Amino acid sequence: MNIVGRRRIWFALSGVIIGVSLLAAIVWGLRLGVDFRGGTILEAAVANASTNQIQAALTPLSIGNLVVQPTDRGTVILRMESIDEEKHQTILATLGELGSVEERNFATVGPTIGAELERRAILATILASLAIIFYLALSFRRVPPPVTSWRFGVIAVVTLLHDVLTVIGAFAILGHFIGGFEVDSLFIVAALTVMGFSVHDTIVVFDRIRENLRNRIGEPLESIVNGSVIETIARSLNTTLTVILVLLALYLMGGESTRNFVLALLIGITFGTYSSIFIASPLLITWQNVLDRRRARTAQSTQEAQ
Repeated sequence: MNIVGRRRIWFALSGVIIGVSLLAAIVWGLRLGVDFRGGTILEAAVANASTNQIQAALTPLSIGNLVVQPTDRGTVILRMESIDEEKHQTILATLGELGSVEERNFATVGPTIGAELERRAILATILASLAIIFYLALSFRRVPPPVTSWRFGVIAVVTLLHDVLTVIGAFAILGHFIGGFEVDSLFIVAALTVMGFSVHDTIVVFDRIRENLRNRIGEPLESIVNGSVIETIARSLNTTLTVILVLLALYLMGGESTRNFVLALLIGITFGTYSSIFIASPLLITWQNVLDRRRARTAQSTQEAQ
């Protein structure tokens, strides 16, 4: 199995995935939840009323950005633009016309808090990426040549950004065509979790490459890297499969409030395994080949100058 030798195929596939993800994110964007754009969340139990009935009853009230979501607890969650207490009571009265109403939760998030949360999410992603580079550079500092520890760190961050962009693109597409797929604080938690899982899986492959660089001195780097990937592929797939089975159970039987969170994990972890096998190690070879060709051109130029 020559995984590294077919790296152009994997790079082309990832290029298409990332291209579509970026295009969807730029053209359609993400549907920001109340956590980011500010607004009001109201959860209530309305006896003998369906989601469609609730939506139809509230439509005449001209509530901005209203989204009605059912939960497995027999309640509905109303997400809308920020409202005052008068509007709040009007909504409850309208719902009361459909049946008995029991309010479970009512909260309002201001746009300032949402903007601050967005800045912190971006900052957390940047800091996590820098920390991963420095950590891998430190952990792999004694890696045998021709690979360097910094290269491991940079490639690990490239692959995790690949996985996060895939999740973002998927939610941009789902949010545009289906609706209900909003980005909230749980989405950020899912993205950071995907980053951690992606790096974890990539480190396993990189660690085997480091070991084989020491044990298989004299072999071509491409052969060592490809052999390392094959040695760890079964472990990576088995680990991912067990995680995916648990997430599928949570997605199918869990609550409505965590469904998007679980879906983001499912997409990110699946592509995280793909990138650790088919992107990270081939990138290592491509980087080394570029450096080798550059050194060869430099040496040839030096000889011609002499």
